[in-house]
Amino acid sequence: MRPWRRTRPRPAADCHEVARVLQAFLDHEVDDLSGARVARHLELCRRCGMEAAVYTEIKASLAGRGMPVDPETLRQLRLFSQQLAASGADPGDGVPPGA
Repeated sequence: MRPWRRTRPRPAADCHEVARVLQAFLDHEVDDLSGARVARHLELCRRCGMEAAVYTEIKASLAGRGMPVDPETLRQLRLFSQQLAASGADPGDGVPPGA
């Protein structure tokens, strides 16, 4: 029988990992381990935390409309979020990447 081993907690996810799964995380569609890592990162990273807050507000606003959201609009929003994350731009600075 092996003695009890203490496992080290997994580190928070990095910005690139979070960018890949942020929408799924916000929709509660990630496993518990991934969700915990993303949540930890969002607590530590101002940029990613702000991005998550913006998406949460957008989704709440769209849900409050009471109308179904066009799937193409959602696809474009997800594409934009991925491009924003890949560019490294701060979503709060108001300056488009490459400007």
